[in-house]
Amino acid sequence: MKLLAPVLVAFACVAVTAQAKDGRKVFISVDMEGLTGVVTGEQLSASGFEYGAFRELMTAEANAAIAAAREAGATEFVVADSHGGMQNLLIDKLPADVQVVRGAPRPLGMMHGIDASFDAAIFIGYHSSTTNPEGVRAHTFSSATLADVKLNGVSVTEGAWNAALAGQFGVPVVAVSGDEAAVAEVKALIGDAEGAVVKWPIGFHGARTLTPEAGRAVIKAAVGRGMARRATLKPYKVTSPIAVEIRFKNYRPAEVASWLPGFTRADAHAVRFTAKDMVEAYHVLEFLTSYPSATEP
Repeated sequence: MKLLAPVLVAFACVAVTAQAKDGRKVFISVDMEGLTGVVTGEQLSASGFEYGAFRELMTAEANAAIAAAREAGATEFVVADSHGGMQNLLIDKLPADVQVVRGAPRPLGMMHGIDASFDAAIFIGYHSSTTNPEGVRAHTFSSATLADVKLNGVSVTEGAWNAALAGQFGVPVVAVSGDEAAVAEVKALIGDAEGAVVKWPIGFHGARTLTPEAGRAVIKAAVGRGMARRATLKPYKVTSPIAVEIRFKNYRPAEVASWLPGFTRADAHAVRFTAKDMVEAYHVLEFLTSYPSATEP
């Protein structure tokens, strides 16, 4: 029996690993601008009179996605708090078996923790890009700093950029929630992920919105559909090496970044560089948006 013990332990480890993979390990990235009911900074920052309430709603929408994925057979969850300082989710209100990625800056930003062990990615509370004329609180990664981000010449949303990172690891995005403009923009770039539209833009700071309960129902239904179609959804992949262009709202970050090896200046406000893959591209983006000089005029 003693001779069999190491073999039995090894077999058990393999079985646990296989069970985790078969159980569909799910990565969930949760932003705030695309949550049901969000229209202004009053819901998005600690100084806003509704921020506390919308932390609750953010957590509830994450839980709706978790519940739907669990019903579809998922057994492992990593949830990345992906808004602002990335300390918004009420972690004591998430299920006990969920792990949370929180705090900033971090090397892979909104997707930190993703790897090839995951079977699906879900985006909750996402918004449209700076280049989109529609959408509530439309911006790309930094509303104060960036005007556009391109991958291989194509302007991308945060959702498409994050999907490309997931795609590098072979992980498909199965569902995305947000306003109508955000969902349409992401789906147009990454393919046929399920969309959960929880509000319809009127302007940058206005929308016709579902109630929180109705929004959670829409999210749960979309995640359920996406998980059911998971095997048919292809990961979103961009060709490597990747040509990345980052456009700043001010000239100085572009000027200073162009002094770095491997960077060229596209124009007064933009720099270009070539990344070997999306991990490297994400690291550079995080540096450029996190380093103190990035916000200087």
